[in-house]
Amino acid sequence: MAEAARIAPTLEAPTWIVADEQTGARGRRGRDWQTPTGNFAATLIYKPNCTAQQAGLRSFMAAVALFEALAMYVDRTKLSLKWPNDVLLNGGKVAGILLETSGQGPYVDWLAVGIGVNLSHVPPGIRDASFPPVSLADEGERVPTPKDFLIRLASDYATQEAKLWEFDFEIIRRDWLRHAARLGEVITARTARDEVTGTFETVDNDGNLVLITPEGRRVIPAADIYF
Repeated sequence: MAEAARIAPTLEAPTWIVADEQTGARGRRGRDWQTPTGNFAATLIYKPNCTAQQAGLRSFMAAVALFEALAMYVDRTKLSLKWPNDVLLNGGKVAGILLETSGQGPYVDWLAVGIGVNLSHVPPGIRDASFPPVSLADEGERVPTPKDFLIRLASDYATQEAKLWEFDFEIIRRDWLRHAARLGEVITARTARDEVTGTFETVDNDGNLVLITPEGRRVIPAADIYF
């Protein structure tokens, strides 16, 4: 992500940046971890000609692309998407997504889509996680090399980007919900201010989580999810 921001001003075409290993990787809310050799750590940096809100919706597009790429190596019924940006394998976290943008006007100058996948190893030092990390290898699945996985993922991402431009966010939203973890079940959303428990009804057209609670319908733009 740091390298993506560095090269953004000189960017002429969408570019994937791949790290063989990371010692200072980061995720949402500044969380950090390590990415050992054999796992997948990459960032796509490009200029999507969209607003910040539209850029944010691309996390769902990236999740669908990531799901489809992983489904080439693992039974897709073992995979699910956890709002807002994780992929689960048999209930454990196998992949995550982080978006960063820059821009002062109505449109973003660039969008960086960071993706990490536990192909061969579980990152060390992660304890007491609500969704313990898992890897394809630990689950006994076929493990691609990071290079082979990049080829698959880049193709799937390009397909999803084309669908977004052709059909708008609704088709991406439907695809994401088709693979959503715990849709229609009771989950808990922990926001910066409170904790909300309710039935996971849907994700709306702005990407917000929608829960049905005893107090009524709650629309949640950002939270950590537990179930």
